[in-house]
Amino acid sequence: MSAIAFTREEKDRMVGRIKQYFAEQLDQEIGQFDAEFLLDFFAEDLGAYFYNRGLYDAQAALSARIDDVQDAIGQLERPTEYRT
Repeated sequence: MSAIAFTREEKDRMVGRIKQYFAEQLDQEIGQFDAEFLLDFFAEDLGAYFYNRGLYDAQAALSARIDDVQDAIGQLERPTEYRT
């Protein structure tokens, strides 16, 4: 699997959010380099957990939709003498 790549704009926004979080929640200033370094750490070391959770959630949502489709098809079924 290839690494997830973000556009420069996406990365800049995420770095901005990290800097904002540090300022507002921790009352600390963090520089651009440190914020990018922290973002890279989370992306490389922890990102797979978030990615996999997204896949599991997508799979569950798709499974629920398939169940709905199967129910709808079952409701369309006409009675016959032959049953499976």
